[in-house]
Amino acid sequence: MGRGLSVSSWIMLSTENQLLLRELAYKSIRHGLETGKALEINIIEYPAELQAKKATFVTLHRNNELRGCIGILEPLRPLAEDIAYNAWAAAFSDSRFMPVSASELDDLDIHISILGTPEEMNFTSEDDLVKQIRPGVDGLILEKGFNKGTFLPSVWDSLTDSHEFLNHLKLKAGLPADYWSDNIKIKRYTVEEF
Repeated sequence: MGRGLSVSSWIMLSTENQLLLRELAYKSIRHGLETGKALEINIIEYPAELQAKKATFVTLHRNNELRGCIGILEPLRPLAEDIAYNAWAAAFSDSRFMPVSASELDDLDIHISILGTPEEMNFTSEDDLVKQIRPGVDGLILEKGFNKGTFLPSVWDSLTDSHEFLNHLKLKAGLPADYWSDNIKIKRYTVEEF
């Protein structure tokens, strides 16, 4: 099973459908290089499992270095459409990186994360929250007013301590690492990754 996969909330995609989504992501990036746009698909040509609305992230690596990552937290589009769009956006619209060039295409490693439904966490203090976070399992969404950020469970590969994970998430959301308020909202989610 993928990292953080909860059997109660997931039916894992078949290997065939995982390969279809990877191929779709690659095609959308290639299409973007040729046209400047995400690949548009006819969703009815895809298996029913890939037509369900799901929230996804597509992460690109090149030479084991992050090369782009884009996704959404709410299921707004059918799974296959979301992958096509997010793959294109990760390659060409991640503001942290220059757009992917044709010479990089064959070196890209594409990672797909399909998010489970985020669940609001209840806690009485920052220490209580830190104790509830499941390292290596939870993705977190932090919200405080207009500040918002998320870390996928894959971030545990580089931030292995729950307190450190939370502090870096605060920074990503535009808050100081030592910031705390009883009005912070935290949701957790699991992912199916491949």
